[in-house]
Amino acid sequence: MGAVLREVEVRVLEALPPGQEAVGIEELARRLGLDQSPVAGAVATLAERGLVAVSEESEDEFRAGPKGSGWDGAEFPERRVARALVAAGGEAEIPALAQASGLSTKEVGESLRWLTQRGWAVKDGARLRAGAAWTAGEPALEPDELLLRFLAAHGPARRAAVLAAGEALDAALGRLAQRAGVVDRRERRRRLVAITVDGQALLAGGIESRHEVNELTTELLVSGRWREAEFRAYDVTLPGPAAVPGKEHPFRRILQETRRAFLEMGFEETRSPWVESAFWDFDALFQPQDHPARDMQDTFYVARPEKAALPDPALVDRVRRTHEDGGDTGSIGWRTRWDPALAERCVLRTHTTAATARALYADPKPPRRIFSVGPVFRRETIDYKHLPVFHQVDGIVIDANASFAMLLTLLTTFYRKMGFPRIQFRPAFFPYTEPSVEVFVYLESRQDWVEMGGAGVFRPEVTEPLGCTVPVLAWGLGLERVAMFRFGLSDIREIYLAHLDWLKETPLCRS
Repeated sequence: MGAVLREVEVRVLEALPPGQEAVGIEELARRLGLDQSPVAGAVATLAERGLVAVSEESEDEFRAGPKGSGWDGAEFPERRVARALVAAGGEAEIPALAQASGLSTKEVGESLRWLTQRGWAVKDGARLRAGAAWTAGEPALEPDELLLRFLAAHGPARRAAVLAAGEALDAALGRLAQRAGVVDRRERRRRLVAITVDGQALLAGGIESRHEVNELTTELLVSGRWREAEFRAYDVTLPGPAAVPGKEHPFRRILQETRRAFLEMGFEETRSPWVESAFWDFDALFQPQDHPARDMQDTFYVARPEKAALPDPALVDRVRRTHEDGGDTGSIGWRTRWDPALAERCVLRTHTTAATARALYADPKPPRRIFSVGPVFRRETIDYKHLPVFHQVDGIVIDANASFAMLLTLLTTFYRKMGFPRIQFRPAFFPYTEPSVEVFVYLESRQDWVEMGGAGVFRPEVTEPLGCTVPVLAWGLGLERVAMFRFGLSDIREIYLAHLDWLKETPLCRS
């Protein structure tokens, strides 16, 4: 009697071509009319017995990118613009071309570079003139256009399939090298299976096929066939599937740990609206009205509501006088006229210090310890360490005995609670604190100090108009960086991307 193999294993051996020609597992599953999972399992078993050989190869796969997928008919914008330009008599202004081509003015503007590169148009001031390539009629599709048309018609395709269709792939990719999002390239790994000499010999000697049952079903029980069924053996030494429990997002845990750290130090939490008046965001903190941070390029101003109601007129007057000549604080102020219209403007809050300033005014009597955690908004250029929306923890300590040493001790305690044992302080300047410091933590992974936020003692120009006559310690610390370094991320954007593997593998608690 020949060897005994499971039914699916016999079918796999019989489906493999003689002569050790390799076949992909996907193709093998199609030939057998089975799912890839049982075929892959059979291949693994046959490979252990030396009846098949398994190898891997990588191959590029191409698909229309997010930008290319959005082009009607997979047609490049510059071809539509050039066609509209010829229809307009060979010369036209950009707004007219936008209307004629069905594109936006921005899309027409973005196509100018490619129009000139292809020789399809020449820019002449505010007008475009048709290039020589279109004088004898519409030119044929170029390699990059043909590739996008092919992918739009056939879907994702491997390199071999693209080349087999006659597309000039390398020429197309050269054209697309500087056009991100038109065509995406991904590396795909492919497992190949080939029958071995031993496998061929086994087939020639005859194989007995054994039908195995994977699980006990209701049908087997009712029919009684379970008595004759041969159940597949289970290897109890194999690792089971990883259990992935439901859990909150890692960054939410950072926010909760931050709250817990300050609550454990005897603080109370306060909050303020995300849409804040410039009065509380800037003026109450003695930030001059001509400060660069208040410009449109740094701050998000809100159109509706157009302006916010200012608080108690007596408070507003004290803040005004402090800005103009120092008021009753002993300062000389900023020596500029304070404009209430600028204070009424609505902004997306640029820091959570607005929350602690409101809390200070609401009850300035010592002793008090207050903190606030939440999102803030700034016109930052997005890169590996900056986002336009990020989270801060702000805090103040109102105490007649408050000192600069107390501030440094509080911040050291907080960062040690968050897992950073080495903390350093460096002198800094902020409009509303004096003295001021920047907080740095030491990262073993980088062998370097990294800045985390600012702190200091509120100036009298901030506290006295708000009704407080004792020292007030204050700080504002970014929390995304805490998350980056805690979770070993190199890019701040990774916190908000849906990386499921990272979300699954990130531990629930620190060891």
